Order: sequence, then C-alpha cells, then structure tokens
Amino acid sequence: MQEDTKQTEIKETVSQDDGVTVQKQTISKQTSSMSSIVLTQRIVWFLVGLINTLIGLRFVLLLFGANRDVPFTDFIYSISEPFVAPFVGMFGEPEYGRAVLELSSLFAMLIYTLIGIGIVKALTLARPQDEI
Repeated sequence: MQEDTKQTEIKETVSQDDGVTVQKQTISKQTSSMSSIVLTQRIVWFLVGLINTLIGLRFVLLLFGANRDVPFTDFIYSISEPFVAPFVGMFGEPEYGRAVLELSSLFAMLIYTLIGIGIVKALTLARPQDEI
C-alpha cells in the first residue's frame, strides 16, 4: 500500500563574488497524501475489525455463560445482535448449563472477514498499476 511519503531535499549552491564565497542551502519538503483508495481500504478493515471484535466478545460471553443482567454484557449482546442475526439458526447451538456455544457467531465473523477481503480487492482493481 502507498503510505504518506515525506521527502526533504537539500540543495547546496556555492558562488563566488568579488573573492567572497557564498554558500546557500535550499531546503524543500515534498509531501504526498495518502490516496483515497488506501484510506477507504483502511476504513473497511477498521470496520471489519470492529464488527469482528464485537461478535468475538459476544461469543466469549455466551461461551462462559455471562449474566445478561450485567450492563456490559447486555450492551455487547444488543450491539452485536444485528450482525449475528442473519446467521442465527444455521447451526445448532449446544448449551451446557448457562454456557452457549454459538457457532453462528463464528460463522458471522468468517463471512464479514470474507466480505472485507472482497471489498478491499475490488478497490485494488481501481488503483493505478504503480500503486499496487
């Protein structure tokens, strides 16, 4: 990926006027900003990572049988619910007391990662050849 590039160029010139040597240094800085495609790719990976983190927390909390009355647990369940909902019921969810092995959460994480890869690869097709 093309990162932010910063280049500093120093030019030295020496001139002689009436027996006096004059030395000049010119410093010029060149910066190029990150391309919009690279920025979009980073945003996509951030969102995929955020969604997978929430689903992963949900999976671990369900696996350990976390109490749903605790505000943090309830927050994680409620915020991750829309992301896991399309996959609920695809697999059996074995329960051991209060612990639940929610395989649909793991499948959702896999699907969101694959979607992220697809989006990033599609953005790569639009990049100029010299940036790849």
